[in-house]
Amino acid sequence: MPIDRFRFVKCFAALALLLAACTATAPSEPMGDAVGTTVFVTSNGWHTGIVIAKADMTPNLLPETGDFPDAVFFEFGWGDAKFYPAEETTIGMTMEAALVPSPAVMHMVGLWTTPSRYFPDAEVVKLSIDATQFSRLMTFIDDSFDRAGNPRVSASAPGLYKSSGFYPAKGSFHLLNTCNTWTARALRAAGLEIKATGTTHAEALMQQVRGLDQAA
Repeated sequence: MPIDRFRFVKCFAALALLLAACTATAPSEPMGDAVGTTVFVTSNGWHTGIVIAKADMTPNLLPETGDFPDAVFFEFGWGDAKFYPAEETTIGMTMEAALVPSPAVMHMVGLWTTPSRYFPDAEVVKLSIDATQFSRLMTFIDDSFDRAGNPRVSASAPGLYKSSGFYPAKGSFHLLNTCNTWTARALRAAGLEIKATGTTHAEALMQQVRGLDQAA
């Protein structure tokens, strides 16, 4: 039986709140003072991602971006290998994704324009980070692709948009390690003041991200 994704997120978040106290978060480094590269955090209400301009990308990282040579921005997201690409989701798929650790995929979107124009119905928060933070963010995203020792990995399935694809990813998806947790950990790895605990649903993360935008 198909299940609405938004209904799934509400149930998923309720389960996560019961277990969030069981997780621990390591301290992060404070955000640098220098205003440098602009990155974006996007949210469609249930899923979050990180958008980076092609012109700012670190050479020799993320070779998969070559799959979409006309893109000017790239959005990166992480999720369950079965649930994320599915056009329709079932209760069984939902419960399996939430409760059983499962393989993950990266979703990479090649944007031909700014994220606000490409995703007109999404929330887009702009953040300015310094060179060190940007380098750490790029390294985290690059390391999330599972290349199995190869220089680059091919898409395992078409993505959700015309210029997008799903790629094998490291890690396992489960109740306490969701797409939004990945986004939180990526920002935290960059040195931003983000707590990964309790960020299994999008709004919990975006509340923190909005605070970063106001503080910048």
